[in-house]
Amino acid sequence: MVDQTAWYEDDRLWEFWETFIMSPRLMDAAPADAENALKLLDVSPGSALLDLCCGYGRHTIEFARRGYKLTGVDRTTRYLDHARRRAADADLDIEFVHDDMRTFRRPESFDGATNLLTSFGYFDNPDDDRRVLDNIHASLKPGRRVVMEMVGKEVLARIYQKRDWVEWDGVYCLEEREPIDNWSRLKLRWIFVKDGKVKEFHLTLRLYSASELTSLLTSVGFHGVRIYGGLDGSPYDQTAHRLVALAAK
Repeated sequence: MVDQTAWYEDDRLWEFWETFIMSPRLMDAAPADAENALKLLDVSPGSALLDLCCGYGRHTIEFARRGYKLTGVDRTTRYLDHARRRAADADLDIEFVHDDMRTFRRPESFDGATNLLTSFGYFDNPDDDRRVLDNIHASLKPGRRVVMEMVGKEVLARIYQKRDWVEWDGVYCLEEREPIDNWSRLKLRWIFVKDGKVKEFHLTLRLYSASELTSLLTSVGFHGVRIYGGLDGSPYDQTAHRLVALAAK
């Protein structure tokens, strides 16, 4: 029988990937990322924030440490359990919700929202991406903002490599990449080597250019979309490393 589980619903993948997204490099970057995201959102301490696809709470916890009221949403139970432990250890009161970004929706509940570290474009049907943005739009209070951060199509085309590998804490990951459907999606093959065992996963991400993401945000009701090359507000030009979108309801 063929396994019909979508790649993003395969908890085995996130277990293997955990070593890399919890690396000291990413953990050390979290405070600056949080500060920069808050500047873009332009919200005061005490405001209610949504961290959609919060994972293990890397940014959620940093926001809460700065006096914000946080709701972190993710579908991976393993990551949420870790986030709850970290929040408890830091004596922070954070709401963590186990839900899918296509279904989580709280009308006019938040003063700001974030979706960071390429946590968008997972689904085969592009209407699902629209549904996610529509949920964010509905969940924000009028006039409030969302910050999204991901790999941009223009950036990827500039730095594209067919394959490379990374290693951290004794775990290896070989990543192979193939643009498909006229560069609208990226086909990925991840091969993990851990404790002498090899595990292979296949993923597909939808790629967005700055103009495509702007159009999609606008189509669900956002306005005043601004595009940056990083959370620090740097320009989205030939030197950009990431695609960051700031949009208001």
